[in-house]
Amino acid sequence: MKHKIPWAQPNYWGNEHKYVAEALDSTWISGGKFLDQLENDFSRWTSVQYALATSNGTTAIHLAYLAAGLQPGDEVIIPGFCFLAAANVALNMGAKPVFAEVDADTWCLTAESIAQVISPRTKIVVPVHTYGNSCRIDEIQDLCGQKKVTLIEDAAESLGTRYKGQLTGTFGDIGCFSFQATKTITTGEGGMVITNQKNLSDTMKLYRSHGMEKTRYWHEVAGLNFRLTNLQAALGCAQFEKLDSITTAHARKDELYRKHLTNNSGITCQSFEPDIDPVIWAIAVKLSTEAYPQGRDQVMKQMADAGIETRPGFYAASLMKHIYSNDVNPVPVCVDLSRQIISLPSSPTLTSEEIEYICHQLNSLKR
Repeated sequence: MKHKIPWAQPNYWGNEHKYVAEALDSTWISGGKFLDQLENDFSRWTSVQYALATSNGTTAIHLAYLAAGLQPGDEVIIPGFCFLAAANVALNMGAKPVFAEVDADTWCLTAESIAQVISPRTKIVVPVHTYGNSCRIDEIQDLCGQKKVTLIEDAAESLGTRYKGQLTGTFGDIGCFSFQATKTITTGEGGMVITNQKNLSDTMKLYRSHGMEKTRYWHEVAGLNFRLTNLQAALGCAQFEKLDSITTAHARKDELYRKHLTNNSGITCQSFEPDIDPVIWAIAVKLSTEAYPQGRDQVMKQMADAGIETRPGFYAASLMKHIYSNDVNPVPVCVDLSRQIISLPSSPTLTSEEIEYICHQLNSLKR
């Protein structure tokens, strides 16, 4: 390759420039019609009654916690291997994240692992649909119903993924999504929360805008500003119009990666169960320590020398004792994954030649 291949980059699919210019010309750059349109489109697409745009995926989770009534001392169950936004928000609210083991093949949280750590102090369970895979979310939904705890889906990485024909993010009491620059659709930064429960929607809407409801400058609760702008929503509306094209491009990319990596016995791809129709946000593979004795981090350096940007797997929560409690549950699968996973360039517009080159370089580093 004569050029460097980034891990991800945003792509424009249609009306992005037109809609952003229209938002600018309207002078409605904070609230405005694109914000309403994005929320309405998302509600219709998910078949969920209420959709609220947020400033990012993390504030989506924060709003969900506020609506669920999370209090200091409450416990929130989170996978020990994932992007840890849900854990960090819990800590900043005075709650305790409790980390559960993930499945060794799908890399996702299971009902069985939740059952091992659930307690009378558990307030919320947050399954994360990692890399665009899906948890067996119906089993987790049943468990949360039995235990009477709130289920909040972190679908930041799985927009468009379906489990048994139903979109991820629509099983829980609340679903949270991200529109960060590398995500399936983007507004630069941004997110969405969805729910079918009016009381949860009303609470999130109130907290999203400084706790003001009908009277300006009168605060019903100590709210915050979690709003998305009309400019960002204009970008999101244009991206959302092309969601089918985007997901088709991701599927092509994923198929090519698997074609070129399947015959490498030193690489294990993430497993997707038959009930799952994934939109894979990020291509990630697990490297065998026998086949790659130089280690994942050295492989990343070798790939960088070849002009290919990669990322490590998420670091297991139990490895970050400077942030999380020393009594973190043993999560050996999470630790193993965090040390051996490498995430390869994942833009849906990668060319066939680029993917072939990436895979050739990775395969050539096998010992």
